[in-house]
Amino acid sequence: MEKYISAPLKDETIRELKSGDYVYISGTIYTARDAAHKRMYESMLANETIPMSLENNIIYYMGPSPAREGRPIGSAGPTTSSRMDKYAPKLMDCGLKGMIGKGKRSKEVVEAIVRNKAVYFAAVGGAGALLSKAIKKSIVIAYDDLGTEAIRKLEVVNMPAIVVIDSNGNNLYENVVKEYRQI
Repeated sequence: MEKYISAPLKDETIRELKSGDYVYISGTIYTARDAAHKRMYESMLANETIPMSLENNIIYYMGPSPAREGRPIGSAGPTTSSRMDKYAPKLMDCGLKGMIGKGKRSKEVVEAIVRNKAVYFAAVGGAGALLSKAIKKSIVIAYDDLGTEAIRKLEVVNMPAIVVIDSNGNNLYENVVKEYRQI
């Protein structure tokens, strides 16, 4: 099923999303990869503030390539989500409601998704040039010294993604394997 959703996310929207849904996200999302997650996590453990509010927000696991002339960003494909698994539960416990990446998530992340009524989306790997067309504005807001891993605030319009793990823990990757084995 196709759905058009807005970011930051609303609880009602998250409840309506089901594993396997195709979504088009519009609004404000943030980027962060390994190094940025590590810094945010360490800041949170030290009771320091982090550079953005997590409340109802989405983090896209992406490190862009340099912007071409006239564009706000270069290729913007997802990175492997499991590299953020050690940090994701803490971020969700502090209000993060959505993550966009590629690949499987750990048991601890799935438990945190259910506990916090969050959602995990997948963006298509290898489609970074196409995904960048949905990004209308990109501003580095923190950790500029990390280069492509700096935290960016993105304004997106109809960014395509697929719901992989919904707020009830239904996992598209596991469900597809089960269905295939029954054939």
